[in-house]
Amino acid sequence: MATLEKIRSKAGLLVLVVGLALFAFIIGDFLNSGSTYFRQTQERVAKVDGEVIKIQDYQGRIDEMTEMYKMQSGSSSLPEEYMNQIRQSVFDAMVQEIVLDEATDKLGMQVGPEELFDMVQGENISPMIQQMQMFVNPQTGQFDKTALLNFLKSIDDDNIANYPAEQQAQLIQARNFWLFWEKNIKRQRLEQKYTTLLSKAVSANVLDAKEAFNDAAESSDIVYAMQSYASIPDSTVEVSKSEIEKLYNQRKELYKQKEGKVIKYIAVDIRPSQEDYDKASADIESLKEEFKTSEKVADIVNENSEVPYMDAFFTENAFDPEMKQFATTAEVGEVYGPVFDNDKYRMFKLVDKTVAPDSVKVSHIMLANTGDEARTTALADSLMNVLKNGGNFAELAKEFSADQAAENGGELGWFTEITALRGVNEEFKNAVFSTPVNNIAKVKSLYGTHLVKVTEKTNNVNKYKVADIDMTVSPSSKTYSNIYNELNQFVSKNSDLAKLDDAAKEAGYNLISGVTVTADNQTLGSIKNSRPVIRWAFQNDKGKISEIFECDDKFVIAGVEGTLKEGYRSVASVTPALRAEIAAQKKGEKIAADLKAKSLTSVEAYADAMGSRVDSVKFINFGTRRIAGIGVEPKMNAMVSIAEVGQVSEPVAGNNGVYVFKVYDRNKDAKEFNEAEQIRTLDASNAYRFGFQAIQSLVNKAEVEDNRVRFF
Repeated sequence: MATLEKIRSKAGLLVLVVGLALFAFIIGDFLNSGSTYFRQTQERVAKVDGEVIKIQDYQGRIDEMTEMYKMQSGSSSLPEEYMNQIRQSVFDAMVQEIVLDEATDKLGMQVGPEELFDMVQGENISPMIQQMQMFVNPQTGQFDKTALLNFLKSIDDDNIANYPAEQQAQLIQARNFWLFWEKNIKRQRLEQKYTTLLSKAVSANVLDAKEAFNDAAESSDIVYAMQSYASIPDSTVEVSKSEIEKLYNQRKELYKQKEGKVIKYIAVDIRPSQEDYDKASADIESLKEEFKTSEKVADIVNENSEVPYMDAFFTENAFDPEMKQFATTAEVGEVYGPVFDNDKYRMFKLVDKTVAPDSVKVSHIMLANTGDEARTTALADSLMNVLKNGGNFAELAKEFSADQAAENGGELGWFTEITALRGVNEEFKNAVFSTPVNNIAKVKSLYGTHLVKVTEKTNNVNKYKVADIDMTVSPSSKTYSNIYNELNQFVSKNSDLAKLDDAAKEAGYNLISGVTVTADNQTLGSIKNSRPVIRWAFQNDKGKISEIFECDDKFVIAGVEGTLKEGYRSVASVTPALRAEIAAQKKGEKIAADLKAKSLTSVEAYADAMGSRVDSVKFINFGTRRIAGIGVEPKMNAMVSIAEVGQVSEPVAGNNGVYVFKVYDRNKDAKEFNEAEQIRTLDASNAYRFGFQAIQSLVNKAEVEDNRVRFF
């Protein structure tokens, strides 16, 4: 009882303790879920109509496309500007996929498995596949379906894991390549079906066809004189604020803008100093004597040049003009240079020259490395004996060769010396160029043992082996530090953005102000690899000055002048352009009225009154987009089309000035009007236009939240 009474006396305290414990439990759970929500928000690259694009998915697609670029270009890495293009391309594709899926789902539209099969290996192969060079027959230049099916068979092999590591990696890479394009083919077909549906809803009629034919069937030759609007000072015309606001309101939808930052920046070139040039000159001069006399030319080149030595003969067509001139006129052993051009020192040596075929056509039987060298050697020797005794090379290749060429009788195609050297190795190159036609050589490489048959050779031509030392003059670490330290001292002394203009002028730096950037801009002007500067601007407020960014060959500092909110550009920001347009219109009215009052009767007289000259242009019709020597002047197109031949026109106020013209000849197309053909042409043109506009319209209407600037 005493214990119970004690508990009752402390009841208020217990309620408080329990309440606090419950609150801690609830708030803890909330904070944990909040932490998850915050993490998810941080991972969000974009949101399109409520669908989230996560950084992992976005980066995965970027990596996938990057690998495709590397495979197609043969590069192991890509420049930053290529990566920027890939990131933008992937983002655009992902946004388009989301909005297109929304639209096609509502229609029940899809690409089924049977349809996809037909596009990749059936009767209606996708044009994307047909255009791939790897499936084009080199003899006919046409798509080869057999090559495609052989490729698909090779990457669908369940025994890939049993192949040698290098071949296994190649097959996996090839499989990934194919899956990438298969996804794109499916996506393209879905887009095509959607846009075709829309384009079929709008069809040209007889009146459209007749009008389009007439617009193009008749053209005019004219003489004309023009008075530019620049001939009248701006001070002679008055443009009111109300006129500017009226024109702004008429065009307001054209002035939509994304969120942006207004910045000013200084870009300093990272250039070599005179000391760097002098050192590079001395370095290459010091090599000249050894380069002339040494037998170890390859070692000298590989140790000192940015271009590795290629132990191969080239035709003169493979050289740049300077090297071609040297190689075709020099004696073996002769050295040319050093010469300096475009920040680079070069020196050549003619190592050897010969007369030989430029290219050879090769087939092979490749016996893969299995770890049992004795067994591989025995098989190679056995096959060589069979071939010497009349064995069928193509059939043996299909039976024994371990690479994709086996299906085509082992045919590898044409090699020059350099492609043989780079594609396989030096022993392979030497063998294929020294072996007579229809003879067979045995060669070893990283891939295995090759039985190589030379099936054709081109005619003999002059070929040259040239050693080339290239030394680009780059800023030394001392020069780099001097440029950086000088700019760093400037930044540390000038932290006030308002005073930066005067300080930059005094220090001799060129400061560029009033530059607007948006979150999807990849570069600051033409400065390469300057995306980090834009990211910094979006992470900082007005008045901030950045640290020093290294952007390719420049150091950059930036300051935030202000923020532009998403919405419409202000009247003030477009006033200069609107004022100039209204002023031009008023000048046109004034010039036209003054000229009309003169009642002149010839183009020559108008030219004198304008202080101009008479000129001529031919083949103007209603549909001419740009008139030669004049530019884009739609009023001229219209007036010329309806003018009578031989009659001097009234003054026409155009975009750039006032024109007076006379049609002196009219040309009619002899082609007969073909209603069906004209309608087909218009429908094809409309379909192409709708194809682009339809998808873009979906994107424009979508709610897109773009957070890429957080990550890239």
